[in-house]
Amino acid sequence: MTPSDVLKLAKAKDVKIVDLRFIDMPGLWQHFSIPVAELSEDLFKEGIGFDGSSIRGFQAINESDMLLFPDAGTAVIDPFTSVPTMALICDVKDPITGAAYARDPRYVAKKAEAYLKSTGIADTVYIGPELEFFILDSARFDQGYNFGFYHLDAEAGTWNSGREGTPERPNLGYRPRYKQGYFPVSPADHHQDLRSEMVLNLEACGVKIEVHHHEVASAGQTEIDMRFDTLVKMADKVLWYKYCTKNTAKKFGKTVTFMPKPIFQDNGSGMHTHQSLWKDGKNLFYQKGGYADISPMCKHYIGGILKHAPALCALIAPSTNSYRRLVPGYEAPINLAYSARNRSAAVRIPMYSSSEKAKRLEFRTPDPTCNPYLSFAACLMAGLDGVQNKIDPGEPLDKDLYELPAEEAARVKQLPGSLDAVLDNLEKDHEFLLKGDVFTRDLIETWIDYKRKNEVDAIRLRPHPWEFALYFDI
Repeated sequence: MTPSDVLKLAKAKDVKIVDLRFIDMPGLWQHFSIPVAELSEDLFKEGIGFDGSSIRGFQAINESDMLLFPDAGTAVIDPFTSVPTMALICDVKDPITGAAYARDPRYVAKKAEAYLKSTGIADTVYIGPELEFFILDSARFDQGYNFGFYHLDAEAGTWNSGREGTPERPNLGYRPRYKQGYFPVSPADHHQDLRSEMVLNLEACGVKIEVHHHEVASAGQTEIDMRFDTLVKMADKVLWYKYCTKNTAKKFGKTVTFMPKPIFQDNGSGMHTHQSLWKDGKNLFYQKGGYADISPMCKHYIGGILKHAPALCALIAPSTNSYRRLVPGYEAPINLAYSARNRSAAVRIPMYSSSEKAKRLEFRTPDPTCNPYLSFAACLMAGLDGVQNKIDPGEPLDKDLYELPAEEAARVKQLPGSLDAVLDNLEKDHEFLLKGDVFTRDLIETWIDYKRKNEVDAIRLRPHPWEFALYFDI
């Protein structure tokens, strides 16, 4: 779609407002809106200004002026606004130099795709993320000097099984038990119609959906799977995914969280990320007759993912809450191994289909608190490092890695157990990200500094509610 096409679409759809969207460094969509009369072909060439110092991870106040350039190919009519509104995803540039902004995560993703082509290894990377989330009826949380709490509730939560019913809110008793939500039909599944509405809204925004269902955990844990796409387009779609699911839930009087571990002692929410490399229309990860029909290139790509996983986690599982999920016993992919069909390994080779087109790897460690542009780009760079250096991932482990004897389990490397630890790993291991100037040292240093100051220290310095149960009476 060209700028001229965007103007024609705006006229055809009687658009009144144009919403300009871009991503901050932690991964949250930001926006501002202009009347449609301000939309012109010149806007796509000249950009529109905004204050970069007010955006997390961007500019200092003394260099705050920045420009947004709408990407004409991203035009979508927003299905949630009462006033007819067109949304455009934007790229960020420096108004002085005219150069693309190195801390713009979308630019990082674009550079990753360009770098892939420059290597000659492949011309396309396909990404297929599986985002999981919880649908809740209430989410209360607050912090102060002398208190801190959260309280979540969901009519579908099994903890409500003993709740006293009322005429306004009867207790009908159908709820998935802890770890048994995969996947009963209605009435135990409370959210069939809500998920279907989410799917329709996503497809109205150009996001192709393959399947939706209840996930393993109680309290409305959900998965809606998108059809795979190229890296930048897929990251754009992840943001539409979050936008559509949250706003559809709001219309139903509910709320959505993508926190990896909001519910104690139940399964967490991941973002299993399927990946494959292609060249001239051929899937380079397929080779008939090898282990799980994967090629040597695929094995080396896996080798890169597993080698760099402790550093990758700082970008693909980048919250303190991520490490409440990445613990044994909850289908958590903490074991640095690969296997066909085996969901206890960090990298799984799906075996649903013998088709060449379907051959891919599934990296199970990422979660939806990541910035998708940075996460997908980092995964690609780690995999390419594996291909370029022929990194051997070792032998596959076709066993339940959670039930290995202690002696055997000790030989399987595991992921670090905290955000602080993976940031340390990223600090030591990031040269693979710098190839092709895809990531810059400045971006990596800014990311590490932001995470340590605003998240690691913020949690480390605060008393935890459970500490009062442990220590108050000592």
